[in-house]
Amino acid sequence: MEYRTQETEVQEYLFEDDGRIPNNPTLPLLIYPQALDSSERHSSRCKGLLAENGWGGAWVNGVFSYHHYHSNAHEVLCVVNGSASIAFGGPEGETVEVEAGDVVVIPAGVGHCNRGSEGAFSVVGADPRGQESYDLRTGEEGERPEVLENIRNVPLPKSDPLFGEKGPLTRRWSR
Repeated sequence: MEYRTQETEVQEYLFEDDGRIPNNPTLPLLIYPQALDSSERHSSRCKGLLAENGWGGAWVNGVFSYHHYHSNAHEVLCVVNGSASIAFGGPEGETVEVEAGDVVVIPAGVGHCNRGSEGAFSVVGADPRGQESYDLRTGEEGERPEVLENIRNVPLPKSDPLFGEKGPLTRRWSR
Protein backbone atom coordinates (compact mmCIF):
# COMPACT_ATOMS: atom_id res chain seq x y z
CA MET A 1 0.00 0.00 0.00
CA GLU A 2 1.36 3.42 -0.92
CA TYR A 3 1.18 6.22 1.59
CA ARG A 4 0.85 9.78 0.46
CA THR A 5 3.40 12.01 2.11
CA GLN A 6 2.59 15.38 0.59
CA GLU A 7 -0.45 17.36 1.50
CA THR A 8 -1.96 20.10 -0.56
CA GLU A 9 -3.25 23.55 0.23
CA VAL A 10 -6.88 23.37 1.24
CA GLN A 11 -9.57 25.92 0.47
CA GLU A 12 -12.52 26.08 2.87
CA TYR A 13 -16.05 27.36 2.30
CA LEU A 14 -18.76 27.42 4.96
CA PHE A 15 -22.30 27.98 3.70
CA GLU A 16 -25.37 29.08 5.63
CA ASP A 17 -28.84 27.63 5.22
CA ASP A 18 -30.54 29.54 2.38
CA GLY A 19 -34.06 28.36 3.24
CA ARG A 20 -34.06 25.78 0.45
CA ILE A 21 -30.61 24.17 0.57
CA PRO A 22 -29.75 23.54 4.24
CA ASN A 23 -25.98 23.35 3.75
CA ASN A 24 -23.99 22.40 6.84
CA PRO A 25 -23.79 24.72 9.86
CA THR A 26 -20.49 23.34 11.19
CA LEU A 27 -18.49 21.52 8.50
CA PRO A 28 -16.81 23.45 5.68
CA LEU A 29 -16.61 22.33 2.07
CA LEU A 30 -12.97 21.49 1.37
CA ILE A 31 -11.23 21.89 -1.98
CA TYR A 32 -7.79 20.38 -2.56
CA PRO A 33 -6.44 22.01 -5.75
CA GLN A 34 -4.30 19.69 -7.89
CA ALA A 35 -4.16 17.04 -5.17
CA LEU A 36 -4.18 14.13 -7.63
CA ASP A 37 -1.10 13.43 -9.71
CA SER A 38 -1.52 12.27 -13.30
CA SER A 39 -1.45 8.54 -12.41
CA GLU A 40 -4.23 9.02 -9.84
CA ARG A 41 -6.52 10.60 -12.43
CA HIS A 42 -7.29 7.17 -13.88
CA SER A 43 -10.65 6.03 -12.53
CA SER A 44 -9.45 2.67 -11.23
CA ARG A 45 -6.42 4.13 -9.44
CA CYS A 46 -8.52 6.91 -7.93
CA LYS A 47 -11.14 4.42 -6.72
CA GLY A 48 -8.37 2.36 -5.14
CA LEU A 49 -6.91 5.38 -3.36
CA LEU A 50 -10.32 6.30 -1.93
CA ALA A 51 -10.98 2.71 -0.82
CA GLU A 52 -7.55 2.54 0.90
CA ASN A 53 -8.65 5.56 2.93
CA GLY A 54 -12.08 4.26 3.95
CA TRP A 55 -14.27 5.85 1.27
CA GLY A 56 -16.49 3.41 -0.62
CA GLY A 57 -19.27 3.01 -3.14
CA ALA A 58 -17.10 4.78 -5.75
CA TRP A 59 -18.70 5.75 -9.05
CA VAL A 60 -17.62 7.62 -12.18
CA ASN A 61 -19.85 10.29 -13.73
CA GLY A 62 -20.34 14.05 -13.80
CA VAL A 63 -22.22 16.37 -11.46
CA PHE A 64 -25.95 16.97 -11.93
CA SER A 65 -26.90 20.28 -13.56
CA TYR A 66 -29.47 21.12 -10.86
CA HIS A 67 -29.00 22.10 -7.22
CA HIS A 68 -29.04 19.03 -5.03
CA TYR A 69 -27.52 17.71 -1.82
CA HIS A 70 -27.28 14.59 0.28
CA SER A 71 -28.64 14.82 3.83
CA ASN A 72 -27.36 11.47 5.07
CA ALA A 73 -23.83 11.28 3.64
CA HIS A 74 -20.67 13.25 3.02
CA GLU A 75 -19.23 13.00 -0.50
CA VAL A 76 -15.87 13.36 -2.21
CA LEU A 77 -15.53 14.35 -5.88
CA CYS A 78 -12.16 13.68 -7.51
CA VAL A 79 -11.97 15.44 -10.88
CA VAL A 80 -10.31 12.97 -13.25
CA ASN A 81 -11.04 14.63 -16.59
CA GLY A 82 -11.96 18.04 -17.99
CA SER A 83 -13.12 21.06 -16.03
CA ALA A 84 -16.37 22.53 -14.71
CA SER A 85 -17.97 25.47 -12.94
CA ILE A 86 -19.65 24.01 -9.88
CA ALA A 87 -22.01 26.07 -7.73
CA PHE A 88 -21.75 25.06 -4.08
CA GLY A 89 -24.07 26.16 -1.28
CA GLY A 90 -27.20 26.67 -3.40
CA PRO A 91 -28.18 29.38 -5.90
CA GLU A 92 -26.70 32.13 -3.71
CA GLY A 93 -23.55 30.15 -2.84
CA GLU A 94 -20.12 30.17 -4.45
CA THR A 95 -19.26 29.02 -7.98
CA VAL A 96 -15.85 27.36 -8.13
CA GLU A 97 -13.85 26.34 -11.19
CA VAL A 98 -12.53 22.79 -10.83
CA GLU A 99 -10.26 20.87 -13.19
CA ALA A 100 -8.60 17.49 -13.53
CA GLY A 101 -6.53 16.86 -10.41
CA ASP A 102 -8.77 18.82 -8.02
CA VAL A 103 -10.60 17.10 -5.17
CA VAL A 104 -13.70 18.44 -3.40
CA VAL A 105 -15.03 17.09 -0.09
CA ILE A 106 -18.69 18.01 0.36
CA PRO A 107 -20.26 17.82 3.83
CA ALA A 108 -23.75 16.40 4.18
CA GLY A 109 -26.35 19.06 3.35
CA VAL A 110 -24.15 21.23 1.10
CA GLY A 111 -25.74 21.91 -2.26
CA HIS A 112 -23.89 21.42 -5.52
CA CYS A 113 -24.78 22.03 -9.18
CA ASN A 114 -22.81 21.80 -12.43
CA ARG A 115 -23.11 25.22 -14.12
CA GLY A 116 -21.17 24.11 -17.21
CA SER A 117 -18.29 21.83 -18.10
CA GLU A 118 -15.67 21.22 -20.77
CA GLY A 119 -13.30 18.51 -21.93
CA ALA A 120 -15.37 15.41 -21.17
CA PHE A 121 -15.67 16.43 -17.51
CA SER A 122 -15.86 13.45 -15.16
CA VAL A 123 -15.35 12.75 -11.49
CA VAL A 124 -14.81 9.74 -9.30
CA GLY A 125 -17.18 10.14 -6.38
CA ALA A 126 -17.39 8.22 -3.12
CA ASP A 127 -18.72 8.40 0.43
CA PRO A 128 -17.26 7.41 3.79
CA ARG A 129 -17.78 3.71 4.45
CA GLY A 130 -21.25 3.14 5.86
CA GLN A 131 -22.70 6.18 4.05
CA GLU A 132 -22.87 4.71 0.53
CA SER A 133 -26.71 4.61 0.52
CA TYR A 134 -27.04 8.37 0.18
CA ASP A 135 -30.25 10.24 -0.54
CA LEU A 136 -30.73 12.83 -3.28
CA ARG A 137 -32.50 15.99 -2.13
CA THR A 138 -33.37 19.16 -4.03
CA GLY A 139 -34.85 21.48 -1.41
CA GLU A 140 -38.49 20.52 -1.88
CA GLU A 141 -41.08 21.68 0.63
CA GLY A 142 -41.73 19.19 3.38
CA GLU A 143 -38.25 17.65 3.50
CA ARG A 144 -36.82 20.17 6.00
CA PRO A 145 -37.40 18.59 9.42
CA GLU A 146 -36.11 15.19 8.28
CA VAL A 147 -33.06 16.47 6.41
CA LEU A 148 -31.98 18.82 9.20
CA GLU A 149 -32.05 15.88 11.61
CA ASN A 150 -30.19 13.68 9.10
CA ILE A 151 -27.43 16.28 8.61
CA ARG A 152 -26.92 16.62 12.38
CA ASN A 153 -26.60 12.83 12.73
CA VAL A 154 -24.18 12.00 9.87
CA PRO A 155 -21.01 10.63 11.48
CA LEU A 156 -17.70 12.27 10.72
CA PRO A 157 -15.47 10.26 8.37
CA LYS A 158 -12.74 8.27 10.10
CA SER A 159 -10.19 9.45 7.55
CA ASP A 160 -9.41 11.95 4.83
CA PRO A 161 -10.22 10.49 1.39
CA LEU A 162 -6.69 11.13 0.06
CA PHE A 163 -4.39 11.38 3.05
CA GLY A 164 -5.88 8.93 5.56
CA GLU A 165 -6.24 9.38 9.29
CA LYS A 166 -3.91 12.37 9.57
CA GLY A 167 -5.19 14.29 6.56
CA PRO A 168 -6.61 17.81 6.35
CA LEU A 169 -10.23 16.65 6.69
CA THR A 170 -9.65 15.02 10.07
CA ARG A 171 -8.07 18.22 11.38
CA ARG A 172 -10.67 20.60 9.90
CA TRP A 173 -13.88 18.67 10.55
CA SER A 174 -14.91 18.26 14.16
CA ARG A 175 -18.03 18.73 16.18
